[in-house]
Amino acid sequence: MHDPIPVETEAIASQVIEAAFRVHRSLGPGLLESVYEICLCHELEKMGVAVERQVDLPVYYDDVAVDAGLRLDVFAGNSVIVELKAVEKMLPLFEAQLLTYLKLSDRRLGLLINFNTQLLKDGIKRIVL
Repeated sequence: MHDPIPVETEAIASQVIEAAFRVHRSLGPGLLESVYEICLCHELEKMGVAVERQVDLPVYYDDVAVDAGLRLDVFAGNSVIVELKAVEKMLPLFEAQLLTYLKLSDRRLGLLINFNTQLLKDGIKRIVL
């Protein structure tokens, strides 16, 4: 059994969700993922959360670093990986992608957020490794 998610990490995840609601309330669905990414990061920075966009994620295979071109959409508070989507329908592949990112980065908590929904709560999925 894994240790519980640290309180600090849970707090960052809550702030990410709060920021996502602010962005969605202001912009609504139908825009490009990149627009939501920029606005979400702006909201997080206003909240005092350290945030990085488009973070390179190296892959190690057979003890060799492979430049696979993987990038985290948003890395919040040095603890929560946020994968953003602006799609009509969420696919199981998106969850698998985030799980892989968690494994490769040795992180425990990720949020999958699809901004292309009428109600944002229907577009948020919490993934724990």
